Amino acid sequence: MKPIDLFRDYHAAMRKALLILLATVILLTVLPAAVLAGEQWRPGLRRATAYADGRAGSVRFAIVAPDGAMYRHRAVGTVPAASVVKVMFMVAYLRQSSVRDRPLRDADKDLLRPMIRRSDNDTATQIANLLGPQPIERLAKDAGMRHFSYTRPWGLSRINARDQARFMFRLERYIPARHEGYARYLLSHILESQSWGVGSLHHPNWTFYFKGGWGSGTGWVGHQVAFLERGDLRIAIAVLTESSPSHRYATETVRGVADRLLQDLPRE
Repeated sequence: MKPIDLFRDYHAAMRKALLILLATVILLTVLPAAVLAGEQWRPGLRRATAYADGRAGSVRFAIVAPDGAMYRHRAVGTVPAASVVKVMFMVAYLRQSSVRDRPLRDADKDLLRPMIRRSDNDTATQIANLLGPQPIERLAKDAGMRHFSYTRPWGLSRINARDQARFMFRLERYIPARHEGYARYLLSHILESQSWGVGSLHHPNWTFYFKGGWGSGTGWVGHQVAFLERGDLRIAIAVLTESSPSHRYATETVRGVADRLLQDLPRE
């Protein structure tokens, strides 16, 4: 090879290396600092655990950070699902072969909307009767729920915090793509009267999607499952309480745990 060819090859290689370096610098400069900070974010596990252990009744929780790491406290033991199972009903309904590949009709929405937005039990029972146990159990298996147990009445089905947090973190994976938007709309438009716990927290620029479950105004159970998003960042959480002195006490417990877990979220 002639010296002039070596010279050209050397300069071409140097030019390519400089372009790659420049592109990397630009990417790191343009990439929002909040994304980098969010990927490194960790929940306030110690604060939440200390708070939970000081509350009456049983408190279990799990949270999945943006990088997919899970943090948990007593999260394997199961509790009655109450209305938290309605998220699974919604997903199983949308996955039906008779629904997944067509637009939703008014009749579909008349079942799903009240069940999720105002936690209506009658429409949940209609969906449970329509589906039967197999679609629910298939969804649980697909989602890797190792401790889920479905029964009737459906509120006595058994769930745990670990399975539910992971399910919410990956929720869209189980919903047909054409129905994702409607499912997200329902979970982000819960009635104000049921937007306690996680739903009452304020974190600027984060959008909350959640569903609660409770025991007819008592403290028998008081749960919430949720995911929250900002840009490409996503966090999922499940807080499950049992045997609280009252419903109000249970909602305060859920809020207290979630608030401590979600402290120091990136704001920008």
